[in-house]
Amino acid sequence: MSSHRVVIVGGGFGGLQAALSLGRAPAEVTLVDRRNFHLFQPLLYQVATGGLSPANIAAPFRAVLRRQRNTRVVLGEVAGFDVSARRVLLADGAAIPYDSLIVASGSRHHYFGHDAWEQIAPGLKTVEDATAMRRRILLAFEQAEQAASPEERTAWLTFVLVGGGPTGVELAGAIGELAHWTFRGNFRAIDPGRARILLVEGNDRVLPTYPPDLSQKAVRSLERLGAEVWTKALVTDVRPDGVTIRRGAQEDRIAARTVLWSAGVAASSLGKRLSETCGFATDKVGRVPVAPDLTVPGHPEIFVIGDLAVVPGKDGPPLPGVAQVAIQEGRYAARLIAARLGRRTLPPFRYKDLGIMATIGRAAAVAVIGRAHLWGYPAWLAWLFIHLMWLVQFESKILVLVQWTWNYLTRNRSARLITGGPGDERIPA
Repeated sequence: MSSHRVVIVGGGFGGLQAALSLGRAPAEVTLVDRRNFHLFQPLLYQVATGGLSPANIAAPFRAVLRRQRNTRVVLGEVAGFDVSARRVLLADGAAIPYDSLIVASGSRHHYFGHDAWEQIAPGLKTVEDATAMRRRILLAFEQAEQAASPEERTAWLTFVLVGGGPTGVELAGAIGELAHWTFRGNFRAIDPGRARILLVEGNDRVLPTYPPDLSQKAVRSLERLGAEVWTKALVTDVRPDGVTIRRGAQEDRIAARTVLWSAGVAASSLGKRLSETCGFATDKVGRVPVAPDLTVPGHPEIFVIGDLAVVPGKDGPPLPGVAQVAIQEGRYAARLIAARLGRRTLPPFRYKDLGIMATIGRAAAVAVIGRAHLWGYPAWLAWLFIHLMWLVQFESKILVLVQWTWNYLTRNRSARLITGGPGDERIPA
């Protein structure tokens, strides 16, 4: 086996696909991640709303890569890079040498300069985020059941979701299903169906990257589940007892004990550390501009992929931070490394758009596949099939299919567990 060493930082969609694609390459591959599992992030909202358990959408790296004899997994947190010596520096003081480096460390929540809002309005990126959000949502109904006044009950039954992209739309739809169907008859002092679900979007429509007709379809589906949609609306203040929203010259104060954030993302902090080491500038959210072959300018041995990279699309704007982009970039980086080892060249990376889709509750979704615009039941079936196929492990596909079938037949969500203890900092105040 060649002594060419490939280090992959991050085991998300891009990093894991790069590792899998290098399984037969004449190289020693090391995957470094601070978690021991790959997380299927598009289904995190279902964990947050009790539809799935975390284990349904997570796959241990060692199990996924067990047949690749040239690949090892290192559990550790990357602290920085020594590009002159070609080493990845870990937080525990260890260093991993590389000949080729793929950085795929993803993104984090972005609060547009209001980082103090994170404890009040959590986002959704990790398993911990999802279980904390599930706790917050389920506790809101429990607290409303015990409220001492109508005003307090109303505040607990008001859910504000900031950001009308796919995550915000999917969360709003799932909470609407919880309130109107799953919780029906479960409480004695409250009617869960009276919950107010408010989706706030700064643009003139939700799902702004989708065609306008599908944005309208999504709004209608949300309204059928009892959700309100406010567009051209900006959140100007977030407090434990509510939010302030500005629409034009008007400001509204909404009493709400549950605020959830899906308004934006920023790149992993490793982007800035890499830029400082290599001497280039990131964009305003910390993403790394890369060459057409996904490498860092001046460092052909360093690839940056996924949410961390700025890759121009064919129409000019950067490619979106979605799973299929990261997967294709990870496969390309692996193929280019293998080609170099074989003294071959590859053309620049070219993204193939396979479509976009979002689900809005039971038998309702919107999708763009090629030139086709789908909505309702056909889009929902396409969403189910594609997400099942993207799950990494066969066991996960079976478990999720069984759980989805049961949820569809019974309208029940079996993972409605309130976990955590009194010391949990994310318990609503």
